[in-house]
Amino acid sequence: MSIEAVKEYLRPFGVADRVQEFDVSSATVELAAQAVGVEPARIAKTISLKADEGCVLVVAAGDAKIDNSKFKAEFHMKAKMLSADEVLPLTGYPVGGVCPFGNPDMAKVYCDESLHRFATVFPACGTANSAIELSCEELERCSHSLKWVDVCKNWEAGGTQHADAQ
Repeated sequence: MSIEAVKEYLRPFGVADRVQEFDVSSATVELAAQAVGVEPARIAKTISLKADEGCVLVVAAGDAKIDNSKFKAEFHMKAKMLSADEVLPLTGYPVGGVCPFGNPDMAKVYCDESLHRFATVFPACGTANSAIELSCEELERCSHSLKWVDVCKNWEAGGTQHADAQ
C-alpha cells in the first residue's frame, strides 16, 4: 500500500491531512524521532509477529519491547518476529514502513498500554519516511485495534510525557 493509499484510508477518519512525509528516513524509532522532532518513546512502532494464520501487529511506544511471558499469556503463543520476506505479504507494507492502517485481514492490530502515557504518538504511514500524529483514541479508531493489551516491558521508566500533558 502506498502513502497515497494510506492517506485515502485515513480520509474517512478526518486525519489524512496530518500525514507527514520527510526528506529523511524514518525507518527506525530513532530516525523517526529525529524526523518528527520528538523523544523516541513517542514513536508508535508497529511490531510484526507471527500468528497461526497471518500476523499480530502490536503498536507500542518506541521505548517498549515485547515481554515474552506477557505476550504468551495474552495470545497463547510464543512471540516470534516475522522474517523480512514475510513482512510485506502479511502486513501490506515494506520493512521500515509497517503501520497499523489498512492492513490485510490476516493482520490483527492491537495497541499496547505503553502508549497511554502520551497525549499523542506518531505511527508510520506505510513508508520509511512518513508519520502521523494521533491521540491514542484516534490511533485505536484508525487502526481498527481489536483491543488494548499489556504485552511490553522496559517502558515504565522511559518517556516522561503523560497523557494529560501536551
